[in-house]
Amino acid sequence: MKLAIASDLSGFPLAREIVKHLNENHPEIEVIDYGIESADAPKPYFEQAPKVAKAVQGGLAEKGILICGTGQGMAIVANKHKGVYACVVDDLFSGERAKIVNNANVITMGGWITAPFLGTQIVDAWLAMSFTQKMEFKKDFLTNAFNQVVAIESENFK
Repeated sequence: MKLAIASDLSGFPLAREIVKHLNENHPEIEVIDYGIESADAPKPYFEQAPKVAKAVQGGLAEKGILICGTGQGMAIVANKHKGVYACVVDDLFSGERAKIVNNANVITMGGWITAPFLGTQIVDAWLAMSFTQKMEFKKDFLTNAFNQVVAIESENFK
């Protein structure tokens, strides 16, 4: 699997830890790192988020991770791209549920909020889940809900 990642300056330390964790613990994942390259060369969230969103949108990556100060700015920008379903995740439960309930192909995190140890656990939890897993009793509802989101997206992204 290919996974794209990017951050702004506020998310840079957490992003470095996640890239390191993925490279050391997930040999099945090819990480496409869109930076930033260093704290001395910052780029704003609104420039970084489209890199990952377009990689997912275009099929260059199956999943993406974006990290800014809160995760919120990255999520807003990522969700402006058709076919990208980004969720802010701050804990293990929301990381799992981003995939299980919302079929998120991108997660966003806050470098000001999430410690690196927790961030790597959240990533692992999200990657370990599949859509509707642990919620099989609501599979039909969740599938229909996701299809409705896709329909709304089609109406609004011309």
